[in-house]
Amino acid sequence: MLFNSPLYGLFLLVTYVGFWSLRRHPLRPLFLLVASYVFYVVGTYDAALDQRDILPLGPVPWTVLCVAIIFCGSTLDFWIGRTLGRTEDPRKRKLLLLASVVYYLGVLALFKYFNFAVDSVVEVLRWAGLTVSPVHVRLVLPFGISFFTFETMSYTIDVYRREIPPADRYMDYLLFVAFFPHLVAGPIVRPKTMLPQLAREPVASDAMRTEGLFLIAQGLFKKIVIGDTLSINLVNRVFESPERYSSLEVLVGVYAYAIKIYADFSGYSDVAIGSAKLFGYELPKNFDAPYTSASLQEFWRRWHISLSSWLRDYLYVPLGGNRTSTWFTYRNLMLTMVLGGLWHGASWNFVIWGALHGGALAVNRAWSRRGGTAAVTRRAAEEDAHGPSPLRHALSVFATFQFVCFAWVFFRAPTFAHASLILGRLAKLTAGTTNLAPKVLAVLAFGMVVHFVPRRTYERVRDAFVVSPAVVQGTVLAVCAWILHAAAGAKAEPFIYGQF
Repeated sequence: MLFNSPLYGLFLLVTYVGFWSLRRHPLRPLFLLVASYVFYVVGTYDAALDQRDILPLGPVPWTVLCVAIIFCGSTLDFWIGRTLGRTEDPRKRKLLLLASVVYYLGVLALFKYFNFAVDSVVEVLRWAGLTVSPVHVRLVLPFGISFFTFETMSYTIDVYRREIPPADRYMDYLLFVAFFPHLVAGPIVRPKTMLPQLAREPVASDAMRTEGLFLIAQGLFKKIVIGDTLSINLVNRVFESPERYSSLEVLVGVYAYAIKIYADFSGYSDVAIGSAKLFGYELPKNFDAPYTSASLQEFWRRWHISLSSWLRDYLYVPLGGNRTSTWFTYRNLMLTMVLGGLWHGASWNFVIWGALHGGALAVNRAWSRRGGTAAVTRRAAEEDAHGPSPLRHALSVFATFQFVCFAWVFFRAPTFAHASLILGRLAKLTAGTTNLAPKVLAVLAFGMVVHFVPRRTYERVRDAFVVSPAVVQGTVLAVCAWILHAAAGAKAEPFIYGQF
């Protein structure tokens, strides 16, 4: 049930009407929980149908298994959280936490990395000269497993640390995990922000609902008009057959992918946040114009914010963060980013992508601290007083964007050999433009310009829509719907992060 499909529009409308038609608070979360499981069942069954040829089970048993994973895991964690809340014995508390972490990491490792591990072992054995029969058993990734595992792990870890109290109501915790807007591809929701919202009566003002509609329309526009147009007309072709394109065309294709993945994923987050607002719930912001960043550290404060903050709080800081020696800090950065890359997918290319960012973050940190603490303090004071030089800032933004795009090559390419082929085409320095259609260039330019629009300008547009008369809002949404219909293909394109 893709966010950009008519089925989701119908589902959202029916769920919205049913939710607000119920007057008693206990019935609303129950209704929303049932709707969320319906959303998950439909999405999982549809994915199983598409990959039924490699499933070890049929589509129906596979769907039941996936639902059982999320339901049983949620039940286990609710019980563990309640037990942690009343247990003082340190050893028992550690065992309870371990049980939760092992369950979710075990499930994640099995379904996400089984195929990768088997293929890697087979490849190593072939390099050693051994004949190995192909492995026919393949596992299909359950919807949203990478996201709800992180959310549930953060709950038990936070309860263990005594940073939050255990959830009081079983239904609230089930809904925290399964709430359909963030279930499949985030944002990764923290229990300390979501559980208190679920515990109280939901309230959605007219302004909140209107902003939700604005975000849904904005997200779909990003996804369909910008992301899908670039993907279908340039990005997919360049990355599938880079040898057919000049260096300039490949470079534009890489830039187009940078805009495409941002438009696709931030568009998904916009629809998720907007959908939640319709029901009176706030989800965390997930993107903040990341390509305007003047450093890689700033980029990761703006890109996939819910994931980067999770990795910081539950991986980087426990490893020691920057509290240890300089070299251990660099090690922690590298480990965090490599594991973050592996989280995105079971592929050596994702490991390379994570390692590139981890190494670059270490270099960035070393460069920023050159000259000692006194020099750093002096430069910070000068920038606070006068702001960074416009030229220096522009060059920093440009350099950061170039590195991010370079790393995106490994993220998008299916194999290392394919990524090498793309980089090889770039190195030839040919300048043909035959395959760069004006429509694609216009959409790419539009996507770049919109990305660099100042935040205050965007906020003025959003606020003007929220306070506009209903007839104006309806007209704007109708025009947007017409544009989306005209730009959409015959079949809804899946979101990139749905595969993770």
